[in-house]
Amino acid sequence: MEIKTVAIEKPEEINFILGQSHFIKTVEDMHEALFSSVPGIKFGLAFCEASGPCLVRWSGTDDAMIELARRNALAIGAGHSFIIFLAGGYFPINILNIVKSVSEVAHVICATANPTQVIVAETEQGRGILGVVDGSSPKGIEDEAGRQARKDFLRRIGYKSA
Repeated sequence: MEIKTVAIEKPEEINFILGQSHFIKTVEDMHEALFSSVPGIKFGLAFCEASGPCLVRWSGTDDAMIELARRNALAIGAGHSFIIFLAGGYFPINILNIVKSVSEVAHVICATANPTQVIVAETEQGRGILGVVDGSSPKGIEDEAGRQARKDFLRRIGYKSA
């Protein structure tokens, strides 16, 4: 077995969700769930098929996000993995429960805009995702000023009320 890291390639501001599911129907069901639950959502989705022709299956509503999804899914190359890229100010928090509710989804591995490395194991059979490195390591523990800055930030961007 060989352990590899695959860096997610994307613009800094773009968020994505990486997960694992269990069936080719994932692509259509995920598309329908996102499209019908979030009007105007801009996304690209790619899924690594794990049997048969073993293709990267894809869908979405935004050409640039679709291309990011296809390219990154192929680079990861782990069977039954999926990746969704979001554009236009959509964040994982807006769709995470929708994604998790799709019956084919086994689990979500990460949801972030941070620089991310996917840790992949490769055997003679194929590839599997072991985990991710999401962003940077902590530099310390927040103090009272840091706590207040966090609370102010969440209110400023509308995720908490005053």
